[in-house]
Amino acid sequence: MKEKLEELLKNSYAKYSGYRVACVCVMKDGKAVAGVNVENASFGATICAERNAITTAISLGYQKGDFKELHVMVDSDKIGSPCFMCRQVITEFFNSDAKVYLYSRNDRETYLVSELCPYPFNEDNL
Repeated sequence: MKEKLEELLKNSYAKYSGYRVACVCVMKDGKAVAGVNVENASFGATICAERNAITTAISLGYQKGDFKELHVMVDSDKIGSPCFMCRQVITEFFNSDAKVYLYSRNDRETYLVSELCPYPFNEDNL
């Protein structure tokens, strides 16, 4: 997976920060759906790689419960972690026991969704 993420980093549009991020959602049917961060001069319009990959999967017809694991790589020597907007979207579509793999250029860490999002806001809160 690391090689695929490294290749995806080249597609990132990080003109303003230079912080490139690539993401792959592995679906329960074995397919992989990719996304990269796409920055914008209006920073609020920037989309993170995680939300890009997840919403692309939804656009392809996948639904909540179809997501198996998430792989996220930053173009850095230090591992990056999903922002809280991404964590909210992750908790919407991934089970709490799904694995999230976070990569830097040289390292990898693994978490469960429940570890990254211990107090999720979900349909139980509505």
